[in-house]
Formats: sequence, C-alpha cells, structure tokens
Amino acid sequence: MQRMPNAIQLTELNHDDLLALYAYPAGPAAPWIRVNFVTSIDGAVTIDGRSGGLGTPADKKVFQILRDLADVVVVGAGTARSENYGAAHTDSQLRMRLHHHGFGGDPTGAAPRIAVVTASADLDPTSRLFTDTGARPIILTTAAAPADRKQAITGAGGQVIEAGETSVTAEGLRNALEELEMRRVLCEGGPALFGDLIVAQAVDELCLTLSPMLVAGTERRIAVSPNAMPTPMTCRHLLFDDDGTILTRWVAHHTL
Repeated sequence: MQRMPNAIQLTELNHDDLLALYAYPAGPAAPWIRVNFVTSIDGAVTIDGRSGGLGTPADKKVFQILRDLADVVVVGAGTARSENYGAAHTDSQLRMRLHHHGFGGDPTGAAPRIAVVTASADLDPTSRLFTDTGARPIILTTAAAPADRKQAITGAGGQVIEAGETSVTAEGLRNALEELEMRRVLCEGGPALFGDLIVAQAVDELCLTLSPMLVAGTERRIAVSPNAMPTPMTCRHLLFDDDGTILTRWVAHHTL
C-alpha cells in the first residue's frame, strides 16, 4: 500500500526536522492561532479530568516543540485550574536559535508567557500560575469581572487585560495579543475556548494527537459550543510513531 505523501514515520525525523514541520509562517502580520490537543481514538480529551493520562512520548515531544516555537500560550481558566498550570519553561538557547532562523522562539531566549482566558477573573492568586518561577502571566478578562479579583491578580504578579465587556471575545483576544506583539499563538484548550474560536473563525491551525487508547466514560470532545461553524481544513502532515501515536497538523482554508 502506498503511503500518503505527507505521512511520515516519526523515527525518520530528527529534532530539527520537527521544528521545521511545525514552524509558524514567517513573520506573521497578525496573531496566528494554533490550537493543540491530544485525544484518545474514541474522542476523549481527558482521563479523570486531566489530559496527562493521554500523553505519549511522541505527544510530549511535540508539545514541548510547540511551546518552544510560540510567543504566548493561551489557555482557558478551567484547563489552567484542572491541569495546575504554571509558567512555561523552554530552552533559552534553542529559543534564540529558532528566532535567528525565523521559525519562532525569542531573540532573548525568554520563554513564552502564559495567557489565561477568564471572563470572571476567577483565579486563585496563590496558585502555581502565579507562584511558579517564570514569565509574568497574562490574564485576559472582562470589564465586568469583579474589581477585587482583578486587583488580587495584579497583586500576585499577573498582568490583567480587559478583552471584552462581559465575555472575552476572539477579536478582543487577538487585539490584546497584537498589542503585546505576540503573533505566534499556541492555544492549549480547553474545549469551550476552542469552540468559541472556531465559531469566530479565528482558528488558523490545529495540531491534534491521537493517543492509541480507548477511554469511554463521559469525557467531552476537543471543541464544544452552543453554535456550529463548519470550518474546512487541509492536512499538512501525519506523523506515525511506533507505539501507534498519530500526530496530525491541519490548517484552515482561509490561511491558504
């Protein structure tokens, strides 16, 4: 059987090959939103509320590469709480090298910042998000969020940005990141945030890992929303690992 032209055995690639495969478009003129998820082959996004149980060595390798390439990691508040998010930690020398080659990274080697989306600013200022050593977190919230919560976040070291009146809109998110000159965006979920971005036609790319296991249970799909917005995507590559993990990359037609 002949393989698809973009189907590649992971063992045939070295680290630099993977960096090239996942590089952002050169010098994006506006925030390019890449979403990354792992799912079981029956569609579960978590096991017992966390995605870590679905991870495989290949998925973890690509997860780190995607962070190495990004300017900012965007995540919904629910995912930040359930996954106990802290600061992103990357290889500073690699980040500088990536920037030199135009792949992403950072000219100073600084790690990408974490940006949490929360309409209500309901975050624990004593959580790891604020106490972990690393770049100052960005909190994308709303004008309607309680002022005392925003003050507590600021006091804990977070940078509060209002990106909407009563909800954080995709446009507000993109505008806030553009103002910060963060154009290589990596969104790590959760499903509600991903669903909102799809409906707003704000998703440029999806990196989806299929973990070789069945889960069942009541876990949600990778994107949820009360509205539907069918979005045609084109497959850029399929990577196969020996343990059955399949790593896929898809880009939206509006980017082509």
